[in-house]
Amino acid sequence: MNKSEVVIIDYGISNILSVQQGFEKIGAHAIVTSNVQEINQAKFLVLPGVGAFQKAMQALHNLILVETIIKVANQGVPLLGICLGMQLLLDESDEFGLTKGLGLIPGRVEKFPNGKEDHSPIKIPQINWHELIPSNDQLDWKNSLLNNQRPNDALYFIHSFVAKPSNKNHILADYICGGNRIAAVITKNNIIGCQFHPEKSGKAGLEILRNFIL
Repeated sequence: MNKSEVVIIDYGISNILSVQQGFEKIGAHAIVTSNVQEINQAKFLVLPGVGAFQKAMQALHNLILVETIIKVANQGVPLLGICLGMQLLLDESDEFGLTKGLGLIPGRVEKFPNGKEDHSPIKIPQINWHELIPSNDQLDWKNSLLNNQRPNDALYFIHSFVAKPSNKNHILADYICGGNRIAAVITKNNIIGCQFHPEKSGKAGLEILRNFIL
């Protein structure tokens, strides 16, 4: 494999085509696979996903991919989780009952909070374009996945549950919804998660995919 090859995990729980096309637009060669050997050889690994946490983890177990993903990530291979794929990086989720995740970033997945000021329900799923803001402890995105992102760059979100990393230092960026800070990008060493869909977020999203493979 050469440096521009990206392995996208196909486990039947995502819109693979849009992710593949996103990487191809930035000049990368995208390999879509559920083959353990190809995943083991990845230089850059992507875990996409849409839908329910429980169903996604069951699909990964059925394909005997859970241990492979964890092993490759622990070897230092850059791993990018997108949308549900980001949530799967955490320890567990409350969605449709408690389900264990990959445990690569400490934390859990919980239902969307109500509006902070008036406690009003937030429309779920949350489908919208949101601008990113630095997390409480993260003031500089230089040399990160968000390098060159501008404050007014909006990205496309669609999700019903939210990621809650245990360590706030693992949150790179948030967005604001109903007065709440919602984790938008989480990271721990070589492991990164985006709650939004970079492949569906125009020029700003493609720049994020480009930063991932640099």
